Parts: sequence; C-alpha cells; structure tokens
Amino acid sequence: MRILTPSKKILLPLAAFAISYNIHAQDQNITLSQDPKFEQLLSNKRKINTSISTNDTYKIQIFSGKSEDAKKTLSNFKREFNTIDGTIIFNTPNYKVVVGNFKTRIEAERNLEEIKKHYKNVFLVKPSK
Repeated sequence: MRILTPSKKILLPLAAFAISYNIHAQDQNITLSQDPKFEQLLSNKRKINTSISTNDTYKIQIFSGKSEDAKKTLSNFKREFNTIDGTIIFNTPNYKVVVGNFKTRIEAERNLEEIKKHYKNVFLVKPSK
C-alpha cells in the first residue's frame, strides 16, 4: 500500500472538492414556450368532443357490403340527403354505411320512412348503452 505525504493528503481532497463544487445535476427552472394558437386549438377540440355524442343516438344503416360499393352508396346518399350525416364503418368482413344522429326514436323512424323510398334493406340501429 502506498502512503501519501501530508501535502498530498490535503491536496487530493481539496482538488476533489474544487472539481465537484461547480457540478450541477439539473437546473430547476423550466421555461415553456408554446404557440398561442395551441390553446385555441385545444379549446376548439374540447368543444367538439363535448358536442359529439355517439352512443346515445339512433342511426340508420343503409348498406352492408364491399368497400367500393359502400363509398358509392354514401356518396349517393349525401347527394340526395345533404342535411343528414353519414359514415362508413368497417365491421369484419363488411363495410356498413350508417347515417344520422337522431336523438329520439320518433325522429329516427320518420327519417327511416323517407330513406326507405330510396334504399332497400334499411333498418334502425339502436344506441348502445
């Protein structure tokens, strides 16, 4: 074992202290800068999400089949009934075209009768709870 001289006994801890004195793990002050439009977009998204209610509305299914036929059916439907929303849902193995977001069954049945005049095999889809 090597024995340190008295000058090295003092010098070594003093050097270690001097080196470690200026070491900082992390700065605790964090500055966050974001685009002001971000808050506006976030509030718009919150408004949209609260207005969308998918589970408590009646819908009408007007088609079930292949993808291309579903796209054609939805396109034709939107031309004929431009006030009613429609979408395509994939449910293995078929694509389904469902339309409307009717809050009451009566409203859905009224629209169902009108849609039946233009499409066959149309039926009401109850809300899932």
